[in-house]
Amino acid sequence: MELNRLWSFIQDPLFDPKAHEGFNHDREQKLLEKYIQDASNPFHAEHGWHKSTVSIHLPNEKTKFHSEEDPDVPVLDIKGVYHRSLTAIIKSTFEDNISTTFHMTPFRQFWKASEEHTVNVFSEAYSSPALLEAYEEINALPREPGDDLEHVVASLMMWSDATHLASFGDASLWPFYLYFGNQSKYTRGKPTASACHHVAYIPTLPDDFQDTYAHHYGEASSDETYTHCKRELVQAIWKLLLDKEFMHAYKYGLVIRCGDGITRRIFPRFFTYSADYPEKILLACIKFLGGCPCPRCLVKKADIPRMGMKSDMNQRERTSRVDDVQRRRKVEHARGHIFKGGAGVGSARVKAILQSESLVPTRNAFSEQLSEFHPSFNFFVMFVVDLLHEFELGVWKAIFTHLMRILYAAGGTAVQELNWRYRGISTFGRGTIQRFHKNASAMKRLAARDFEDLLQVSSIVVWVSIPGSAWAL
Repeated sequence: MELNRLWSFIQDPLFDPKAHEGFNHDREQKLLEKYIQDASNPFHAEHGWHKSTVSIHLPNEKTKFHSEEDPDVPVLDIKGVYHRSLTAIIKSTFEDNISTTFHMTPFRQFWKASEEHTVNVFSEAYSSPALLEAYEEINALPREPGDDLEHVVASLMMWSDATHLASFGDASLWPFYLYFGNQSKYTRGKPTASACHHVAYIPTLPDDFQDTYAHHYGEASSDETYTHCKRELVQAIWKLLLDKEFMHAYKYGLVIRCGDGITRRIFPRFFTYSADYPEKILLACIKFLGGCPCPRCLVKKADIPRMGMKSDMNQRERTSRVDDVQRRRKVEHARGHIFKGGAGVGSARVKAILQSESLVPTRNAFSEQLSEFHPSFNFFVMFVVDLLHEFELGVWKAIFTHLMRILYAAGGTAVQELNWRYRGISTFGRGTIQRFHKNASAMKRLAARDFEDLLQVSSIVVWVSIPGSAWAL
C-alpha cells in the first residue's frame, strides 16, 4: 500500500522522471518480504526476538459490567510488541567470555582517610549495600539436596527512554534496555563494550484507538480514559516480559556454565530503573505531578521547597512508598468502581480512594509478579534519580534559560559576550568537551550531551560583567 502511495508521487508531473527509472513495484515488494524473513533482519527470531500481542480492557463512564473479567468488557489487542526473553539475555551474557570481568561476589570498599578515620566508598553497584543484602538473601535460601553451586546475583539495571526519531512527523521509538550491575560502570559506559542489551520495543496505542473505542461505546474516550489505557499498555508489556520462565529463575535461579568455565546458580534481581519523570510515573502507577509526585516517597508537593532541610530526609524515609497489601487493595477497589460501578477513571469516587497517595487505578506488573518476595523487593525503590534527565535536561536547562533572561534584561553586549566565551572554549577533558556552536544562548537543538558540556564549563565562561555589578553562576 505504501509503495502504491509512493508511486502516485513519482507519477506527479513535477517529479523528475529520470529519478524512477528501473523502479519495479513487484520487485521491491518481494525484496521487502525477503528481508523480513531473512536472518540478517535484526528482529529475526534467530536473534532471540519475538513478536507478541498484548491485550487491555477498555472502560467507559456509565457502562457497568458484572466484573472486569466479564466477557462483555471490550478488549483492545495491541500487536507488534517486539521483545526478547530476559532469561535468554541473562544466560547468553553469563555464558559469554565477558562474564569473566563480572564481579560475582559483592564486597564493601573503604578508604582509610587517617589512622582513626575510615570512609565507606560507594562507587560501583557490586559494592553497594543493596547488592550485599541481595547476596545474603539468595545464600540464605534453602538448598536442594546436592546443590553445592555458588549462588550469584545477576544485578539487572533497566533503562528506557521514548525517542523522537524525526524533525518532521511523529515517528518515535520506545526501547527498553538492560545493563548488568556486576560489570564495572567504566566498562558499561563504553559503547564499544556492547554492554547494553535491548529487551523490548514498546508500541504506542494504535492510531485508530478512538475509532475502535467509538465502535464499542458509540463515543470517543475521554482524555483520562486514554491516559489510563496508555498505563495499562505499559504494564501489560512488562507482565509479558516477567513470564513464567523468568519467575522460575527469580525464585530458583538459573544454572549456567559461565564464561570462566565455572557452573553457578544465577538469581536475577532488579536493582535500578532509570527513566525520565513521565516514564517513571507510568511504571510506578502514580499520577503525573499529583499531590505526592515522587515515585519513591509520599512527600507532598507543597513540601518540596523544604528540600535540603534537616527534616526533609527524615520525612522522605518516614513516608517511603511501600508495595503492600493495602496499596493493592486500593487499586482493586478503584477498578471495581470503574468496571462494576461505571465510574470514570478520574471520577470523584475513584479519587476518594487513590488521591491520598496519588495512585492510579492500574495494576503494576512488578507488584503482581513479585509481591510474594516483599519486603526484599519493593518496586518503588527501583526508580533511582536519573542525573541525565532530571538534572542535566531539567534543573540545569531551567537555570541556563533563566540566565539568558537575566542577560537579555541587562541589555548591552552581555549575550554576545557569553556566546563569544563559549566559542573560545576548545575541546578538552577525558570526557571530550565538544566545541560549541556559534550561538550557545539560542539553545537550538541541544541534546543531552550539549547541556552536559554547558554545565561542565559554566564556571569558566559564565562570568558576565553587567554595568554596576559583577556576578557568576
